[in-house]
Amino acid sequence: MDKLDVKLWTLAAKGQIVPDRSLLKTPEQIKAIQESADLNTAVLDHVAAHIRKGMSTEEIDRLVYDYTTQHGGIPAPLNYQGFPKSVCTSVNNVICHGIPDENEILKEGDIINVDVSTILNGYYSDASRMFTIGQISPEAEKLVRVTKECVELGLKAAKPWGHLGDIAYAINTHARQNGFSVVEDIGGHGIGLEFHEDPYVSYVTPKGSEMVLVPGMMFTIEPMINEGSPEFYIDEGNGWTVYTIDDGLSAQIEYMVLITENGVEVMTK
Repeated sequence: MDKLDVKLWTLAAKGQIVPDRSLLKTPEQIKAIQESADLNTAVLDHVAAHIRKGMSTEEIDRLVYDYTTQHGGIPAPLNYQGFPKSVCTSVNNVICHGIPDENEILKEGDIINVDVSTILNGYYSDASRMFTIGQISPEAEKLVRVTKECVELGLKAAKPWGHLGDIAYAINTHARQNGFSVVEDIGGHGIGLEFHEDPYVSYVTPKGSEMVLVPGMMFTIEPMINEGSPEFYIDEGNGWTVYTIDDGLSAQIEYMVLITENGVEVMTK
C-alpha cells in the first residue's frame, strides 16, 4: 500500500467519500486526454469563428462533424445512446441536449450553448460555450455573464483534498445571489477514458460534502443556470431535449478540469 492508498484509506475510515484508484488518471493517460481536449478546444474555436445570425443549428452540426473528423477525431455525441447528431445546440429556453435542426435558425437576441465532445485515439474530452447572437436583452446578458462567473468561482473552489461540494456551494451561492437558480437533477461527470465516468458532479450540494478531490481526478464543471425555476421537462418526441418548465432562459458553460497536486488545471473550455 503506497502513501496515496494510505491517505485514501484513512479518509474513507473517517467517513469521507473517496474516488476509486481507477478514477485517478496516470501521466500517460493525462497526456493522451489532453490531445483530445486540444482538438475539442479547436472545434469550439472553429464554431466561434463561424456562428452567426441566420445560420441553422444543423450548420453548426456540420461544422463540428467536418472539423473533428478532418483532424482525426470522432464527435462523441454522434450515435451515443441514440443521439442523432455530432453536437448539442441548446437555444434560449433549452437547458441542454438540444438537437441540431435545419429548421432552427439563429436570430437576433438568441443565446445558444454549443456543447462539443471529442474522441481522439480512444480518449474523451468535453466542453461547452455560450454564444450570443447580435444584440441580446439585458436579462440575457446578465444570465450569460453570471453563468461564466459561476464556473470561474467553481474552478477557484476546486482544490486538491477539498470536496466536490465546495465547487457546488460556490456556484449555487453566486447564482442565487444574482436571482437565478441552478438545475438540481442534471450535473457534471468524470471523463477521459469514457464519455461519462464517476463521479457525478452536483452543483447544489453543501460545502465540504461529496467526494474528496484527489489529484488525478478529471471531471466537468458545467452548471446549468436558469432565469426562473430550476425545474425542467424533457421533449417526449425526441427523448433528449431538456426545456425550462417556465419557458425562461437557461445558460450553461462547461470546463473540463484535472485536479493536480498544486490546484486545478483546465483541459478544455
